[in-house]
Amino acid sequence: MGCASPKQFKRAPRHGDAALLAKETTFSLDEVKALYEFFEKISYSIFKDGLIHKEEFQLALFRNSNRKSLFADRIFDLFDMKRNGVIEFDEFARSLQFFHPDTPMADKIAFAFRLYDLRGTGSIEREELKEMVLAILNESDLLLSDDAVEQMVDQTFKEADLNGDGKIDPDEWKAFTSANPALLNYMTLPYLKDMTMPSFPSFVLYSVTGDEGLY
Repeated sequence: MGCASPKQFKRAPRHGDAALLAKETTFSLDEVKALYEFFEKISYSIFKDGLIHKEEFQLALFRNSNRKSLFADRIFDLFDMKRNGVIEFDEFARSLQFFHPDTPMADKIAFAFRLYDLRGTGSIEREELKEMVLAILNESDLLLSDDAVEQMVDQTFKEADLNGDGKIDPDEWKAFTSANPALLNYMTLPYLKDMTMPSFPSFVLYSVTGDEGLY
């Protein structure tokens, strides 16, 4: 793939396509057009084929295509809506809209639930929550002891698992995150309203740990 000509694969959205994405996402028409330039820069960074591969996604986030990150893997998997191992522009726009400042909080909550639901079972189990807590701490460069992490997970489950069945369902997640909105700070990227950034800023979370769980 690395030998392909960029012109061969150039897929700039037609006006109608861009207008449809603007209609069906939070992005304005001008933002969709700017977003394509953003997408194009990432999609030609390694493989030159107009698609975003996981290595290019990692490179855009971390300036390192070989870095391993559960958080980045989850974001990539959710963006890869067609499950074909690459991200096309329409997938990029439709997924990135959840991080737009103007996207309704209910949509952000639902996307974040899918992020934590690692096994895709429709609920968040304790081990899944712990894995994501560890991933979030790693992205935030926060070091906590094993005991502190266990305590954080226990406290979060104590508050979120309202029916005590050992799982957090979508309604419980909605109630918990609505009561603790700082949990979803990472779901809003202000630059999406002014896409003049020279590169893709990381999804580094703005969360810190608090007494009531992960913040």
